[in-house]
Amino acid sequence: MTFTGLLGDALFLVVLTAVAVPLGRYMYRVMEGERTFLDRIFDPVERAIFRISGIDAQKGMDWRKYVIAFLLSNLVMAVLVYLILVFQTSLPLNPAKLGPITPTTIFNTVASFIANCNWQVYAGETTLSNFSQWALQYLQFTSPASGMIVAVAFARGFVANRPDLGNFYRDFVRSLTRIFLPIAFVAAVVLVALGVPDTLGGPVVAHTLSGLTQVISRGPVAAFEAIKQLGTNGGGFFNANSAHPFENPGPWTNLIEEFLMALLPTSLVFTFGHYIKNIKQAWVLYGVTMFLLVGLLVLVYSAEASGNPLLRHVLGVAGPNWEGKETRFGIAGSSLFTSLTTAYTTGAVNNMHDSLTPLGGLVPLFQMMLNSVFGGKGAGLLNMLMFVIISVFVTGLMVGRTPELFGKKIEAKEVIAASVAFLIHPLIILWPTAIALSTAAGKAGILNPGFHGLSEVVYAYASSAANNGSAFAGLAASSPFYAISTGIVILLGRYLSMILMLYIAGSLLKKKTVPVSPGTLRTDTWTFGTVFLGVELIMGALTFFPVVALGPIAEQLAMLAGKVF
Repeated sequence: MTFTGLLGDALFLVVLTAVAVPLGRYMYRVMEGERTFLDRIFDPVERAIFRISGIDAQKGMDWRKYVIAFLLSNLVMAVLVYLILVFQTSLPLNPAKLGPITPTTIFNTVASFIANCNWQVYAGETTLSNFSQWALQYLQFTSPASGMIVAVAFARGFVANRPDLGNFYRDFVRSLTRIFLPIAFVAAVVLVALGVPDTLGGPVVAHTLSGLTQVISRGPVAAFEAIKQLGTNGGGFFNANSAHPFENPGPWTNLIEEFLMALLPTSLVFTFGHYIKNIKQAWVLYGVTMFLLVGLLVLVYSAEASGNPLLRHVLGVAGPNWEGKETRFGIAGSSLFTSLTTAYTTGAVNNMHDSLTPLGGLVPLFQMMLNSVFGGKGAGLLNMLMFVIISVFVTGLMVGRTPELFGKKIEAKEVIAASVAFLIHPLIILWPTAIALSTAAGKAGILNPGFHGLSEVVYAYASSAANNGSAFAGLAASSPFYAISTGIVILLGRYLSMILMLYIAGSLLKKKTVPVSPGTLRTDTWTFGTVFLGVELIMGALTFFPVVALGPIAEQLAMLAGKVF
């Protein structure tokens, strides 16, 4: 590690925090219908949308109606994009004349993009037309918006004397018009200025100095890239994702993309603080989570900076681990991107995670297993609050008091729902992993032997369950077995926990606010923050340590012992 690299990462996080605090306040104002500077532009658009659709946007919804609207809207959007991909060859904007897509790939792709995962079992530039890429870009706006407003609805469950959780359709439209679209538009313009192409033209043929020809794919990349990062989507226009020079030409675009993927999930923590009228509580959640993020960032940076001892002992090659990395980003830029993309469950990559050292690869894997180191749009905050509910319950048991959280009593049904939401995540990672390792179809897709092969399978299902979308890339993910199984895991990971958290919000909404008393367990203290951190780490370690020990930890020990496979 270098001082310059550490200083750069630290400055990045400082700037991120400085922007996230006021943006969190702005997001609260947008979602609660307070006046903003964009209302003059978008109020007429919003009224027209609701008039044409026949939706009464002022009618509040309980948790059941909110869930139904959430699921129904997602289903309609999924069917629309499914049909576009099925009929790709008959639709316009296909300058490369790309052919049909296999049914399993279509299923996996639609499931992945509607769930804000963007796990890709295809190469975008050789599989999807510009029109199909546009369809996926549409989902890159709507899926994170859906997740974010579910978190907002959950936050409303703690608001005193509120009759409902809001209106899903109103929340959905306002989040798109006043948050996602404006920021993505500005980001796309900046990316174009920095060299990211944006065109509807088809591929061009370049003649090399050696007399050969090379086909260079093009498309509306900058617009795709902006919402890909802002929405914590992560799906690349090109197969190489953010390592491709058209998606991420240099250090400045790299910083912008890192900033975009971290911006809204960080801001959402402070939005929640405004809902519960306790910004100090938001700072505690932010501080504990940032502590985790920084610690894991230092681990991956130090592991990659230390390099591979096998190369040093066998070939005499000393220095950092440059395998699978772009020199234009460096070790520091690659490590920060690796940590952020799995902390915020974005899934974009500017280096090959399969080429990370075992300890370096452990960091993105562990962050997806926790699924609460900020996390993606909405889902990350929900997972953080799920752990807070469990922490309050555990603390209440220790002191012999009925747990309270943000002025609402936490009873058995809320604790059970939060516990089930927690258990879903490891189950849909470990069970499919066991099936893959015990069946011929699963084992046929493992392209690396030994401990690393196990890590590849675990990483695939952890990425799917966390709706992250990054991969170790040493797995035959496009095979029918993995395309179908990861698609199912993606859908379960997205919707089951969100439904349970909305159920908790509906239950809390009905409860009266409990006044603060001397016996109240305050959760806006750093003492409780320490308990919250301990619960996260202990539950994560107890759940996933056995498989981690057989994967990256065993591989690290083997590497230090000089063994190869």
